[in-house]
Amino acid sequence: MLVHIVMWKLKEQTEHGTRAQNAAKMKEILEALPAVIPQVRRLHVGTDILESAPETHAILYSEFDNAADLKAYAVHPRHQECVAFIKAVAEERRVVDYFLE
Repeated sequence: MLVHIVMWKLKEQTEHGTRAQNAAKMKEILEALPAVIPQVRRLHVGTDILESAPETHAILYSEFDNAADLKAYAVHPRHQECVAFIKAVAEERRVVDYFLE
């Protein structure tokens, strides 16, 4: 199993709305992906962050069977729509991919 974690620091305000509005929209659009991308085994987005260093406003946790499935997810058109929105509202992005043993 391959775990894919992405953490974002969001801009305070964008043309799309406030930080909170954009985090809610990210959660909505990302959590809709497993219904259309069969390679996604599990996906959850957290936006109620208690504490983080560096500052983080949204976290994606997802699982895939293997690296090929993660790549298929990454290039899927619906995921790319999410990426376009997130790039417009995110200030920073951090990614970690690892295999569960």
